[in-house]
Amino acid sequence: MSNVTKKENFLIEHNKLSPINLQATIPMLSQFKIDKASIFKDNEWSLDKLRRPFILWLTSADHSELDK
Repeated sequence: MSNVTKKENFLIEHNKLSPINLQATIPMLSQFKIDKASIFKDNEWSLDKLRRPFILWLTSADHSELDK
C-alpha cells in the first residue's frame, strides 16, 4: 500500500493536467476543503468530482498567500 494520501494523489494528478498558473499546493487543497466542506464525503479526493470545483475556486480569488 502506498504512503501517498488521497489528497496528495489529487494534487499530483491535478498538477500533471494543469498549466503553471493553475498549479496547486497542499495548503491550497486544505483551504479548498475548508471553504467547500459541503462537497466532501469522508476524506475522498476524487479527481473526477472535485477537480472542476477546485479550478473554479482557484480562479475565483487570489490564493497566492497560501503558497507560503
